Amino acid sequence: MGIDLGTANTLVYVSGKGIVLQEPSVVAIDQDEKLPLAVGEEAKKMLGRTPGNVVALRPLRDGVIADFDTAELMLKHFIQRVNEGKALVSPRIVIGIPSGVTGVERRAVMEAALQAGAREVRLIDEPVAAAIGAGLPVAEPTGNMIIDIGGGTTEVAVLSLQGTVLSESVRVAGDELNEAITQYMKKVHNLVIGERTAEDIKIRIGSAYPTPEDNEAAMEVRGLHLLSGLPRTVTIKRPEIRESMAEPLSVIVDAVKRTLERTPPELAADIIDRGIMLAGGGALLKGLDTLISHESGIVTHVAADPLSCVVLGTGRVLENYKQLERVFSGRSRNM
Repeated sequence: MGIDLGTANTLVYVSGKGIVLQEPSVVAIDQDEKLPLAVGEEAKKMLGRTPGNVVALRPLRDGVIADFDTAELMLKHFIQRVNEGKALVSPRIVIGIPSGVTGVERRAVMEAALQAGAREVRLIDEPVAAAIGAGLPVAEPTGNMIIDIGGGTTEVAVLSLQGTVLSESVRVAGDELNEAITQYMKKVHNLVIGERTAEDIKIRIGSAYPTPEDNEAAMEVRGLHLLSGLPRTVTIKRPEIRESMAEPLSVIVDAVKRTLERTPPELAADIIDRGIMLAGGGALLKGLDTLISHESGIVTHVAADPLSCVVLGTGRVLENYKQLERVFSGRSRNM
């Protein structure tokens, strides 16, 4: 079983079946009973809409476990769901994690998976998994550059011969873009909006680079007006939203430039030939590939299915375990 344990979404791949589950990483808990009410899509609908005794939580922040018990609970639920409620013949699990996490954070992920019923847990760095999932030839002695933009972290890595030559992990990604939109709406329009509304704006009219149809792309946003304290509707256009996201996007572009500056010349030549690959949900932001191409001078492609790259990579590693065994980071943990 391969798991992409993401800040925003968790995806599960089962050998022989492909991707069997794709759900938001959210758990709703009844605080009085200390019991989970909903996990995944059901729980996401409750974000910002729960009564006092119910809390909708995201157990992962910046790609790492922030709330251990809730994360374990969520993993258990997803593993059981994939197995259709039957008791699990303890599986071997490969989990994709950000490359910049500490040893303690790695152990937390392993422990959560073991507690959830795994027989053996192996960790794989997300950029490596994303590159394998995007179909890059990571086993060959050529340089490949991948940028994996998730919910909590952006990973920039140069890979060759099944290994990471260079990598940089910045804790700026989809969540920070949403936060930037929320702050902009508050500052410029005096409108308070929730996390879900900010994400909706980003998906519908967000862009990273000017496009010809910029001024036609507009959207009505409903929220709470700060001055009157009453609900209000405001119309916003695409250039405003691009301006609001400029700061977090520049952090991502700087990480790409820093990685390119440190790349050995032979591998840099390969990257110029092949281009840069974008993966992760953030790759779906309109014009992001154009922005990175423009800033780095290297052609940038978006993977065929950016959201599933990491989980497809964990699946391919499982199915070719012997050939790709070198890609794992750290030791395995067994029950």
